[in-house]
Amino acid sequence: MGTATVTKSWAGAIEVLQSQAASIRATLHRNVDDLTHAESLHSPQPGGNCLNWVIGHLDQVNEQMLGLLGQSAVLGATALARYQRGTPELQDAGEALPLEKLMSVWDEQWARIDKGLAELTAEKLETPVPHSPRGKADETVGSLLATLLFHQAYHAGQTGLLRRIAGHEGAIR
Repeated sequence: MGTATVTKSWAGAIEVLQSQAASIRATLHRNVDDLTHAESLHSPQPGGNCLNWVIGHLDQVNEQMLGLLGQSAVLGATALARYQRGTPELQDAGEALPLEKLMSVWDEQWARIDKGLAELTAEKLETPVPHSPRGKADETVGSLLATLLFHQAYHAGQTGLLRRIAGHEGAIR
């Protein structure tokens, strides 16, 4: 068997990223749209973060994705610092941003993310990033976008369980 040369092909990759983005957006909205701010603060027991924290965390990561796509931030890193990975569980309602605000930010971020995805090129996807959050020396815009979208899908799925903890039936069947 001969050795095959593997080359990066981004044919169709942008459409896949756009499709993943649309699914993530739809999943979160289906799980969250009929919940109240108070319901977003119910925490799983015996521990874990509430829906409000998960959505704020998704917004915080979207702010990073916007920069990667050459788009301006909606709120900026400081406004969502409470929702960064590794912060303590959100137990004080006074520390939580209103659910309506978090969802408004979410919608504006995704409008900008969609614009950034639509403007992507193969060259941009292959561009190395200056700092890889995963510590990968060969991290590119494309590989980091794929990881960030997986991260967003993971947490969007959690919102279905947190919806049930808040007393609602599942929204996706």
